[in-house]
Amino acid sequence: MFIMRKNPKTVQAQSIKNWAADDRPREKLLAKGKLALSHSELLAILIGSGSADENALSLARVIMNSCKQDLTELSKMGVDRLCKYKGIGKVKALVIEAALELGRRRQESVFQEKQVIIESRQAYEVIRLKMQDLGHEEFWILYLNRANKIMSVEKISKGGITGTVADPRLIFGRALDIKACGVILVHNHPSGSTRPSNQDLELTKKLKSAGQLLDIQVMDHLIVTEDTYYSFADEGLL
Repeated sequence: MFIMRKNPKTVQAQSIKNWAADDRPREKLLAKGKLALSHSELLAILIGSGSADENALSLARVIMNSCKQDLTELSKMGVDRLCKYKGIGKVKALVIEAALELGRRRQESVFQEKQVIIESRQAYEVIRLKMQDLGHEEFWILYLNRANKIMSVEKISKGGITGTVADPRLIFGRALDIKACGVILVHNHPSGSTRPSNQDLELTKKLKSAGQLLDIQVMDHLIVTEDTYYSFADEGLL
């Protein structure tokens, strides 16, 4: 007797609609809540549908495995890399990108809103979410009022892998506009090294001197990486 065997790919790509309710990410979310879902299951909901060869959950697992189940690594992929997966077009990639950005902003708002900065760790927690996924250098400023509350957090410049420009006129011009009394300088090192370069040291001295003339205190300069930072103030360099 001839027995037709199912193609394994066909089984794998079977629509999620045909799965048991507990195995379907959307139904599982409704029944058990968001904490019951894995990273892959949450990502599958964003993806919605897969390709002819893989359903959404299988595709989500492939993507999460490729970044070792690390959401920070997933956020670094960007639209172009996500689109390389069969079944992920530009629209789905943008949905994933937008969802990750919303999550980042939610975390960021916890630290930023009306926070008083009294130590370098607090400044780092405010800024790290803006900079941890970057593959290039950026220069940011935390503007503070007389009570050391954050007035604004702004990007001053964007550079390449090894450097960026910090124009004192932009930095202190903005401080004067919003009547800030203090600034915390921040830039990142994509290399992962927190050691300040000679250029970093000279720039800090230059900006400190400019701030003194305007009665605007340079309170700190942070060099941040993905998981740590260097504080000029903590190291006695200000």
